[in-house]
Amino acid sequence: MSHESFDRDEALPGGSNRALGIVFAVVFALIALVPPLFGGPIRLWSLGVSAAFLAAAFLAPALLGPLNRVWTRFGLLLHRIVSPIVLGFMFFVVVTPIGLLMRAFGKDPLRLRFDRVVRSYWIERKPPGPAPESLSDQF
Repeated sequence: MSHESFDRDEALPGGSNRALGIVFAVVFALIALVPPLFGGPIRLWSLGVSAAFLAAAFLAPALLGPLNRVWTRFGLLLHRIVSPIVLGFMFFVVVTPIGLLMRAFGKDPLRLRFDRVVRSYWIERKPPGPAPESLSDQF
């Protein structure tokens, strides 16, 4: 059992309905207008969907509410799946090899190596830090 609660009870607010409509309109406009750059025809169906999203975004953004909720939940689902995979990949591909290389070359940046000879692991500061009297009203 952990002392920390990992429950996420707070409601995460989604983006505005108008912003969702504009983003979808831009995406569908790109889908419609990119093929001519490569010699293909304009996709009229996508241009129509783009116009519909743009009209809904400015004239009746409340119509996009259900789509916005579904889109937000989809984003949260992707976050729960992709985030651990990306972080695990970064750890095992970046952090672990660097740690192994540092260990192979004898580096110990945190000074964790045990030394039987020393009486203390205290690191003397040179030059010494500020006078203790100057730290009386820190907050």
